[in-house]
Amino acid sequence: MTNPSRRARWLVPLVLLLVWLGIGGTLGPYAGKLGEMATNDQAAFLPRSAESTRVVDAQRAFQQDETLPVIVVWTFDDGDDDGGAAAHREAATRSVAALAGEPGVVGPASPAVPSRDGEALQAVVQVEPDLGDRLPDVLERIEEAAAQVPGARAQLAGPAASQADLSDAFSGIDGLLLGVALITVLVILLLVYRSVLLPLVIIISAVFALGLACAVVYALADRDVVRVDGQVQGILSILVIGAATDYALLLTARFREELARHPDRFGAVRAALGASWQAVVASAATVALGLLALLLSDLTNNRALGPVGAIGIVCAVLSTLTFLPAVLVLLGRAAYWPAKPVRAGDPEAGHRLWHRIAERVDRAPRRVWAISLAALVACAAFAPTLSSKGVPLDEIFVGDAPSVTAQQTLARHFPGGSGNPAVIIADADRLDPVLAAARDTEGVASADAVTASGRPGGGDPKVVDGRVRIDATLQAPADSDAAKSTVARLRTAVHAVPGADALVGGYTAQQYDTQRTAEHDRTLIVPVVLAIILVILVVLLRSLLMPLLLVATVALNFVATLGVSSLVFTHVFGFSGTDASVPLYGFVFLVALGVDYNIFLMSRVRQESLEHGVREGILRGLTATGGVITSAGVVLAATFAALGVIPLAFLLQIAFIVAFGVLLDTLVVRSLLVPALARDIGAVAWWPSRLGRRTPARTE
Repeated sequence: MTNPSRRARWLVPLVLLLVWLGIGGTLGPYAGKLGEMATNDQAAFLPRSAESTRVVDAQRAFQQDETLPVIVVWTFDDGDDDGGAAAHREAATRSVAALAGEPGVVGPASPAVPSRDGEALQAVVQVEPDLGDRLPDVLERIEEAAAQVPGARAQLAGPAASQADLSDAFSGIDGLLLGVALITVLVILLLVYRSVLLPLVIIISAVFALGLACAVVYALADRDVVRVDGQVQGILSILVIGAATDYALLLTARFREELARHPDRFGAVRAALGASWQAVVASAATVALGLLALLLSDLTNNRALGPVGAIGIVCAVLSTLTFLPAVLVLLGRAAYWPAKPVRAGDPEAGHRLWHRIAERVDRAPRRVWAISLAALVACAAFAPTLSSKGVPLDEIFVGDAPSVTAQQTLARHFPGGSGNPAVIIADADRLDPVLAAARDTEGVASADAVTASGRPGGGDPKVVDGRVRIDATLQAPADSDAAKSTVARLRTAVHAVPGADALVGGYTAQQYDTQRTAEHDRTLIVPVVLAIILVILVVLLRSLLMPLLLVATVALNFVATLGVSSLVFTHVFGFSGTDASVPLYGFVFLVALGVDYNIFLMSRVRQESLEHGVREGILRGLTATGGVITSAGVVLAATFAALGVIPLAFLLQIAFIVAFGVLLDTLVVRSLLVPALARDIGAVAWWPSRLGRRTPARTE
């Protein structure tokens, strides 16, 4: 007859398994449904307190209906000579005028306006701003109507066309990105572990964590507690899959070791959890709290990522510490079949390569850390060359995008800022001096007050609550550094008009404000994240010097990664720079995740050092964790690299920075630099803990 207490021991893992199966079956679909809550309207992610954001709010008073402009640009294969110019202009105006009353189109389109070189025409069609999935159909009808002009090539530019291309870039993100990430992780795990069941168990654990995270985020987004866009959604998927896999690898590797020491699987799981949970929780805390530090940002998309990413990390930890142990108890040694079990009492079993590396570090620690440090410093020397002033419109997408091609055509024939004017809101009784100040500003091609028709010039200005709107067309392309400099000069000029209370916004001003806000955010958030990580390391390692050493090495790894990224982005990908938020995102992900591997290593080194002394502890810790941490680093790098399937430069740059930085951290910083420094410094590195107070004779 079965012992009741023995039956009860099986009850807990079975209940946990059933609970997670219920979570996976019930909440799993939310990974796909989350896309329904995502918005790719970039106006919703402007700096909260910036001048350009205040202009967006003020603009609404000047519109009977809120709209989104589509700029139609026509070019002619045979030129537009004097004989055909009038006919072409009339045909173009007639083609867009016919769109009035079409579903999704707001009001009549503006008449077609010729370019100064006489080779192109442009008109503006206003569409509803919240068309969602209907936007591509509306744009298709506009393009079909514009194509009726004989001998002309019609293209669509402007905010609505860009939004459509952005939505297209994110379409199917939930399926494609998740599929690429999971297949990549599965292949790596199969190659590393040479086991059939364990990779599948780890993948299922990560998928369950993602399903739970997406369900929680969906519920919060539905109540407007958090905001989600395509970028946040994609990063959440990658972050949860990568983090859950990393934590699972640490636990399963320790469980395999404990199976050699304990006669039954229950004791092995308890020992593995007891030895691993602190490192897993501390690692997750560094990432979650680092992400929550983004709440200090004034950029709304940064603030959106913070809590969403932290929720994903918490779900990854819950799955790792509950579902995974339950499955390991039920499977036992079968989880690793057909790989051979580790032999008890053999510290090198399965780790012979890392035992040789540990011996090399032990024999010449100073040489190892000096060479590693020199290599990192050499890479870091190129970091100042990385430009983070934003990217031009033609670099937002990886590959060709119709809206980008149309914008380039527009810029060739019209003033660079055509279609994206600087918007000035000012008191109506100071209209004339504000207009004069704007027109006299270097870099401004023209400036006119918006009339009741909704277009600048050609009538009396429209006055709303004592305020007027002025559209100033810039000479330089709206996404250029020259245009941003013009906006700065324009603000200085109109702000100086007494009593005007003038504000300057528009696309270029938004890019300018975003850049300046991102610079401020980096100055504020980077020290906060480093302080958070330092406190967690001090609590975990019970030391002061070692946490400082780890934070310094991880920060150096980040700067070295930026240096290499600058070279790769410029000479391989052909980017002129990065989005203003890329360095901050890269820092939060890379530093927080990079500390994970040092936590895994040094928490094990501390455990071994308490039993065997500091020198032997470093050897044993590096030998035992080398394989699993390297595997975790490769998995995380490959997972983030999957972001490259989305054709956006922002995500490609984040993917490269994190993937390369994680590999550099895993293979150089954690494997060579940190253990070599710890070995060279000795027990003093652990001061003021018990290890730091031991004499060299006992520790070395």
